[in-house]
Amino acid sequence: MALLSSDVERTIEFYQELLEFPLTEIIENRDYKGSNHFFFDIGNGNLLAFFDFPGLDLEPYKEVLGGLHHIAISVDPATWERLRGKLEMAGVPHQIESGASIYFKDPDGARLELLADHLGEMYGARVL
Repeated sequence: MALLSSDVERTIEFYQELLEFPLTEIIENRDYKGSNHFFFDIGNGNLLAFFDFPGLDLEPYKEVLGGLHHIAISVDPATWERLRGKLEMAGVPHQIESGASIYFKDPDGARLELLADHLGEMYGARVL
């Protein structure tokens, strides 16, 4: 999955420092000079990619039909608790559902969910 970032440094700070997803690489976007393509390791062999498009005057994030609703990322329960505390300390508005999901938005407004279940499970039931 690739998302757009309006501010590379702010995105790196949010995903790497706050959410503890290591930045694995940042390269120049081959399709748009001056743009970056960068990746975060979100666990379980998965990366979350971003592009920035300076000078294109992109609109703020909106939920639209056919667009992104949210990204769900599985983390172990201890990591979930730690990240919940970090979100609270950072003042990031969030909502907890069913005691295992925490929903919040990234700096550009994309909705994220951290799920305190193993990959392939949701609320204790196998979905994979």
